[in-house]
Amino acid sequence: MAHRILSFDGGGIRGLLTVILLERLEREVPGWIDRADLLAGTSTGALIALGLARGMSPTEVRGLYERHGREIFHDTWLDNIQDLGRLAGAGYDNVRLKRVLKARFGDLRLKDLRRRVLIPAFDLDNEAANPARRAWAAKFFHNIPGSDSDGDRLVRDIALYTTAAPTYFPSADGYIDGGVVANNPSLAALAQTQDDRADGPVPPLRQVRMLSLGTGRPLMRIEGRRLDWGLGQWAKPLLGILTEGGMGVVDYQCRQFLGRRYHRLSPAFAPDDLIPMDAVNRMDDLVRIAGSIDLAPTLAWLRTVWMKR
Repeated sequence: MAHRILSFDGGGIRGLLTVILLERLEREVPGWIDRADLLAGTSTGALIALGLARGMSPTEVRGLYERHGREIFHDTWLDNIQDLGRLAGAGYDNVRLKRVLKARFGDLRLKDLRRRVLIPAFDLDNEAANPARRAWAAKFFHNIPGSDSDGDRLVRDIALYTTAAPTYFPSADGYIDGGVVANNPSLAALAQTQDDRADGPVPPLRQVRMLSLGTGRPLMRIEGRRLDWGLGQWAKPLLGILTEGGMGVVDYQCRQFLGRRYHRLSPAFAPDDLIPMDAVNRMDDLVRIAGSIDLAPTLAWLRTVWMKR
């Protein structure tokens, strides 16, 4: 029997593009999302995964972005002065985000969700009693029954942890955005299916099918054949290099493991069009871009691979 994974990248407000793609795919292949056995999501992708796992439709998840995007990424000139333009503080507080998450998920726990989820975050200090074991580390929250399950954790807390993007939002309970280690959580989700600590059988890789969705891919580049740069020059582009490069590696690995049972939908933006994760003023552009993407290859894959028993 097929084991299906639906994976969502991080990307802030660009998650709006992802949910519109979901809307369009659902109109053409009704019910395909309901066949997912595991929903994985990082940062904004986690909001999508958790919303779908709660039973929300893509249109309802889209409403979260359109109604609350500007509220979550709200900033003032006074805050910018106090933070020295993010040099001495996060760009946004998380008070409004907390309010939105509490209103949407209340006291729901991961184990109460209708579907299995995997949500990456990064623990800055595990506070282990043994100094030899005290360190930072990636953390993958999930609700899969077994000895390693995080089913008792509050959904709203996990959503806050995985969206705590450095320089954008403050850390939350010692966690920051899962995007620092797995902005594309596809490979983490694939690995999770092979964990023998989970209750129930481990699906063979030949039974796994995965659709991985991005939030739009900027065509970034650095010109020059020899760059004699130091920390000051590399600091700004390095995060983008690590994030985008890391997602490409995950795409390669999943494709090697799964072959044609894996499909990636990550449309590229126009050359030199960089849409930051907090660009709420570009939401209309994201709607337009999402509506113009050719979904024929993805629809063909859904019908011939994903929907196949």
